[in-house]
Amino acid sequence: MTILVIAEHENGAVAPATLNTVAAAAKVGGDIHVLVAGQNVGGVAEAAAKIAGVAKVLVADNAAYAHQLPENVAPLVAELGKGYSHVLAPATSNGKNILPRVAALLDVDQISEIISVESADTFKRPIYAGNAIATVQSNAAVKVITVRATGFDAVAAEGGSAAVEAVAAAHNAGISAFVGEELAKSDRPELTAAKIVVSGGRGMQNGDNFKHLYALADKLGAAVGASRAAVDAGFVPNDMQVGQTGKIVAPQLYIAVGISGAIQHLAGMKDSKVIVAINKDEEAPIFQVADYGLVADLFEAIPELEKLV
Repeated sequence: MTILVIAEHENGAVAPATLNTVAAAAKVGGDIHVLVAGQNVGGVAEAAAKIAGVAKVLVADNAAYAHQLPENVAPLVAELGKGYSHVLAPATSNGKNILPRVAALLDVDQISEIISVESADTFKRPIYAGNAIATVQSNAAVKVITVRATGFDAVAAEGGSAAVEAVAAAHNAGISAFVGEELAKSDRPELTAAKIVVSGGRGMQNGDNFKHLYALADKLGAAVGASRAAVDAGFVPNDMQVGQTGKIVAPQLYIAVGISGAIQHLAGMKDSKVIVAINKDEEAPIFQVADYGLVADLFEAIPELEKLV
C-alpha cells in the first residue's frame, strides 16, 4: 500500500495538522507520500521532506495552485490518487473543501474526520456531535479520508529524508478566482495548536469583557477561544469559535469561562486532557465533563486567578 497525504501549508510553512495526518497514515501502514500543491512552495517541500516517516514528496508548483483553490487542486489530487490505496488530508477548511471533490471525481465514498485507524480499511469517526463513535469499513479502491488532527499525536517534523519529485500537471478549472483574504493577527498561539486554551461564553456578557480572558491567556501563554453563543452574539470574531461548527481543539488544559456546555461546544473540546470550568450556575452541563469545576462569578474568579499565575 502507498498512501498520499495532502499537505496543509500556509505562509511558506507546513501546518501542524499535516504532522497529525502523517501519523494517521503511518497507522494505516505502507509508504507515505506527501503532496505539496501551491506556488513558490520549494521551502514547504523541503520541510515536508524532513517529516519523519515520509518516503517521497510530490511538488505541484504552479500558479493554478497559488491559493489552493479546491476547484483546481481536486483534479490534481484525483489524477494522482488513482495510483494510491489511500488519500488523506487534515479535516481543516482546506481538507474539507478539497477531498469531497476528489471522492466525487474518483467515484468513491469519503470517510470524514477519522479519530482512529483500526486497520487499512476500517476507521473510527465521531457522529451525533461526538456522542457516538461509528466504526466504518470501506471497500473502495481508493480510500479518501479526512483526519481529525486531535485524534493522532503528531509525528516529528525533523528526522526524515524523503525524495522530492516535481509534478508537471496543471489544472485550472477557470470557474473560481482568488479575490482576497483577511488574516487575523495575534501574538497568542494558534487555537488548534495551543497547549492551553481559555474560552469564554455567553456569560462574558459582551466583547469588552473578553479583556479579562486575554490578560489571563497572556500570562499562561494560551490561546483564546469562544463558544458559539459568544460568537453569534457578536462578542468575538467567528475564527475564535470552538465547537462542532467551529474549531476542534484538544489542548493539555482547557479553561471554560461562562460557558454552559451545550453539546455543540462539547463536541469541539471534550478531548482536552484537563478541563476546568468556571460558571456561577452549578447545574451547568459543562461541569459534567470538567475535571475541575468552580462555581463562582467569573468577574471575581478570573482577576483572582490572574493574580495567582
